[in-house]
Amino acid sequence: MNELLDDTLLRAPHAPASPDPTVPLIARTDHAAPSVFRPEALLRAARRQKALPGGDVPPVCVLDPDGDLVAYVRKRFGATPCPQWACYHTQMWTWSADALRYGVIGHVVGGSFAVLVAEQLFASGCGFLINLTSAGQITDVGPPPYYILVARALRDEGTSYHYLPPADYVAAAPGLLALATEALAEMRQLHVGLHVGDTWTTDAPFRETEESIAQRRRAGILAVEMEAASLYAFAAARRRPVICLAHVSNQLGCVDGDFEKGDHNGAAGSLALVTALAAAWRRGAPAAARAAT
Repeated sequence: MNELLDDTLLRAPHAPASPDPTVPLIARTDHAAPSVFRPEALLRAARRQKALPGGDVPPVCVLDPDGDLVAYVRKRFGATPCPQWACYHTQMWTWSADALRYGVIGHVVGGSFAVLVAEQLFASGCGFLINLTSAGQITDVGPPPYYILVARALRDEGTSYHYLPPADYVAAAPGLLALATEALAEMRQLHVGLHVGDTWTTDAPFRETEESIAQRRRAGILAVEMEAASLYAFAAARRRPVICLAHVSNQLGCVDGDFEKGDHNGAAGSLALVTALAAAWRRGAPAAARAAT
């Protein structure tokens, strides 16, 4: 069928020679202005239509784009659906460990979706959000799989520009990053592969060309993922505690046997990191909240 289409119907218009600085994504200046459409309004409508009870979601929530952690905690802890989570688009699973309640949401892929959910999470009582996503290796710091605690993310996506003015990178809150770095130092001693560094956030994973990869490698970027820049921009603008972890599981599909994550698809190691971060956040919750501002 495709070969029968006239090529002229598929040809894109010629792009301008240089970017137009007035395009909406770059030109907007109202980053500090409140939004007319609020997550509370969406949640209120969903709660009414679904006849859901009131109440808060667990204090520690995890975004799990691949869904491996969801499967693991359902099997190991008997995680159950959270009746207080009123999101139209996702389901939250909850469990408890060491007297702390957790919630995890699977398959939240990409920055725009992640921030859509993050806005609703904090409007629903979340106190600390962890994003734990798969990532592709850019700079070789060892054979995958291993983890990166994302210090900064290159803003090669769209969502972050609706929350913060244009800039190359957006960083984790310094105090929160220091808390996370200290909390995860013990994991290194337990031989869990863990690095701290920069990632490249893209919303077009199948446009990772040789030239763009080489540019990111020269900039010292360790890996490519799809959510960190968007979430860190949201966190900075809304003064919310968010930490992003990247699980480097592949070399961009360029080697045999790629995309292997380890035990239980990496969920066992991921849960250990989540638990360490949650414990540190609980010990220093007021300081962590201040660190996010």
